[in-house]
Amino acid sequence: MGDLLIRNISDALKRDISVRAEKNGNSLSDEAKSLLQKAVVDASGAEAPTKSAWEAMREILAPKNEAEAREAEEYAKIMDEIEAERKRNFGRPSEELE
Repeated sequence: MGDLLIRNISDALKRDISVRAEKNGNSLSDEAKSLLQKAVVDASGAEAPTKSAWEAMREILAPKNEAEAREAEEYAKIMDEIEAERKRNFGRPSEELE
């Protein structure tokens, strides 16, 4: 990652960023990066990301129709049964090893 040095910032602007940083629980540097990122997004006219990565992935992987939803539900039931069996046998010696 690169560094960026901004010279001749007014004391008032630095103080305002510092107050925002403290309010948001950020360092002065992190708050300045956040403000710069927002400004770049606003200037470009692009929408700022409003979803987390998990939310975006969930939309991509979500069932697209009823058949996929049923398959996903059946898969989840099978995986739950496997997990329950695994927990029942946890710590028991394997029959194959005897």
